[in-house]
Amino acid sequence: MGIQHAQRASLALTLNYVAFALAVSAVTTSYWCEGTRKVAKPFCMGPVKVKQTYCIRFNSSNINDTRLVQYIYETGEEKFLMRKFHAGIWFSCEQTVDLIGFNCRSFLEITPDHERGVLWLCIVAECLYIALLFTGGALMVIEMCPCFNLINRLKVNAFAALCTALSGLFGMVAHMMFTTAFQLAVQMGPEDWRPKTWDYSWSYLLAWGSFGTCMGSAVTVLNHYTKTIIEFKFKRRTIEKKLRIKQKILELDMPEDLWYITSLQEQADQHAALYVNGNEPSCFNPTILDNWDREYC
Repeated sequence: MGIQHAQRASLALTLNYVAFALAVSAVTTSYWCEGTRKVAKPFCMGPVKVKQTYCIRFNSSNINDTRLVQYIYETGEEKFLMRKFHAGIWFSCEQTVDLIGFNCRSFLEITPDHERGVLWLCIVAECLYIALLFTGGALMVIEMCPCFNLINRLKVNAFAALCTALSGLFGMVAHMMFTTAFQLAVQMGPEDWRPKTWDYSWSYLLAWGSFGTCMGSAVTVLNHYTKTIIEFKFKRRTIEKKLRIKQKILELDMPEDLWYITSLQEQADQHAALYVNGNEPSCFNPTILDNWDREYC
């Protein structure tokens, strides 16, 4: 039974570590959403020796000569450029004019002024999510320490389950608030940022994957805590029942051999019941049956 408890605790701790790693990876990257922006091509500056697709070329490189008739070759959609961009909780980055690198700016600057409270709520909830997730993992490590007795382990386990479940709640709120903040920025953000097309990216998937793993860890911890409490109460009721039976036998002044035979029969019935229920029998070790338990188990 102790091996099963250790396996459940190890599974919960592993899921917690995975959720924490995914959450940190999602928050520290700016690929929650990505898409394209339709912008007008700038005019090519200086002498153009090769064809450049990201700017508009004149028929003559000498654009300052007023005696020449200047005209361009691009028409219709050729005069526009589709720049890629990606955005996260902290930054929004867009391709430069030459389509080689990215220029980044704070996502707070893009969010409308009257809607920045939604983004701040997202940031606070995301920080609480990571902090509580880390706290829950630390408590799980402490709970696995052999220096604590059963009661103290149950207390630590309960706090670990509470922190992990609360972290999942804050994580869900944070992810939903970012979705709302980004959609508001798309509709009411500055004109020089509004995307033409966009979709959720891999950081967003990491965030929701972290939430799912966190809830799996919380369920595992709660299952471990509940099962331990049930087993503890069952063993306690069994010992109390044996003590009551012994007390009645002593009050009736029955022979000690009869009490020993009765106890053996009850112990065998309990082990048989556990086998019938599909569980591995455990040794209950009441003080009056120590020798028999060691032989039976």
